[in-house]
Amino acid sequence: MSIATTLIRPHDTEWGHSVAFGLIAIALAAAVFYVDTYTDIEGAIAVLYVVVMIIAAQATTRLGLLITAAVCAGLTLLSYAMTHSDDADLQSTIRLIVSLAALFVTTILLLKTETARLTTLAINSALKESEARYRSIFDRTRVALWERDYSRLRNYLMNIKAQGVTDIRAHAHANPAFVDHCVGLIDVVAANEAARELMGTQSSTPDALRRSIVPGKASFVDVLQALLDGDRIFEDKVEVRTEAGENKLVLLSISFPEDPAAFNRVVVSMVDVTQREMALKALAEAQAELTKASKAATVGAMSASLAHELNQPLGAIVVNSQTLLRWLDRDPPDLAAVRRSAERMIRDSQRASEIIQNTRNLLSPSSNTLETISLESLIDETMALMEHELQRSGTTVLVDRSPQLPAVAAVKIELQQVLINLITNAIQAMDENKSPKRTIKIAAERPDIEHVRIAVRDTGPGIAEGVKDKLFSPFFTTKATGMGMGLSICRSTLEARGGRLEGSNHREGGAIFEMYLLIKPEMEHA
Repeated sequence: MSIATTLIRPHDTEWGHSVAFGLIAIALAAAVFYVDTYTDIEGAIAVLYVVVMIIAAQATTRLGLLITAAVCAGLTLLSYAMTHSDDADLQSTIRLIVSLAALFVTTILLLKTETARLTTLAINSALKESEARYRSIFDRTRVALWERDYSRLRNYLMNIKAQGVTDIRAHAHANPAFVDHCVGLIDVVAANEAARELMGTQSSTPDALRRSIVPGKASFVDVLQALLDGDRIFEDKVEVRTEAGENKLVLLSISFPEDPAAFNRVVVSMVDVTQREMALKALAEAQAELTKASKAATVGAMSASLAHELNQPLGAIVVNSQTLLRWLDRDPPDLAAVRRSAERMIRDSQRASEIIQNTRNLLSPSSNTLETISLESLIDETMALMEHELQRSGTTVLVDRSPQLPAVAAVKIELQQVLINLITNAIQAMDENKSPKRTIKIAAERPDIEHVRIAVRDTGPGIAEGVKDKLFSPFFTTKATGMGMGLSICRSTLEARGGRLEGSNHREGGAIFEMYLLIKPEMEHA
């Protein structure tokens, strides 16, 4: 029993069978030894140890086989020594050699067989583990997954392709029953929990999940076309109808295998993008509303600016008209003074006409045309436009220009609106803070080889710490009546032309906003 205990596999689940094979092998080995040693039978009786090895292989490991082979070889040699030690001849020696050779060859073959068996078991174990991992991922992932059998459908499509059909849409139009027939050729092998939740069904039977095959006839025809063309991947956004009749927009993805024999297990995934598409639609609608609001705010600001700008020339025209009448009422009339009043009236009328024309240019589509702009002229013209507002608020403007600043290619009216917005914000900040010293400093310089910079600095309270990060955010404002769009629009305007707008507190107090403009912006931004 000690030999049997050594040879039997300790982890074999069929312990009884292993013990039985081990005992049979031991009994047969003893019988062969007895016959070979104590009987007069001539022949290679020891060759029967091969049968002992074959029986022992059913109950032992590789080590056990080696031990069994060594024991059988030892018994063979012992028997030879006991029976032929005194009268050994050539025939008995040959029988010994044949028996040992048969035992050796059998041992080698059995070891190879055992190696192959262990390899097969390892492969099968790995396949089972892989299948378990795949099944775990398949069942637990939150992406809706189906396994579908497309083999019959593929064979059918290949047959009609061989008949000359290449356009599935045209073929489906000519054969109304074609799509339904194709649907019937697809079988649902399995579906995970997320797939059942997506379709609103708790049943996992093929009939219950068959409705998930067709995401809509138009999209299904595209799937058939991809299958006919031999595409490896099909992806599209399609609409599906759930068990409860609810329409959902999903991202459909099908991976077709290269091996035609593998079409019996095709993985199909669907990702519900209904909420995302609704959010994108809401965002687009909000952006459209924002554009309308921005236009309304721009028109309102322009109207207020236009009223301010026209006030001065129209008021001057009225004053000059009254003066002209007084000079005409003199006896005799002072015609020279009348001429001077008339000339001033013409000048002021032209000024009012220019203001109106500038406003029309702002609303004109042609206002987006790039122009070569001198920064000195831009600042001077902007100061002229803001003259009334600066006088009303008692604000002094100091302009510091670097010599020989290069011109920039930009839209003049856009830069003016950005500069006007920054100056207006500075005036309002100093108004709210009741700053005793109301000064705005405008500096124009070239900080590097690619940009020119226009900086607008005020003597107001500066930017609060909690406001810095939100300064350019849409709809964020610190003003009671503000819309929170001004700085956001200004930054977007400059960035669209390759520039940028930055805001911070100046080390000597007050806020400073810096416009960086490209000296040679790319013309495709126009």
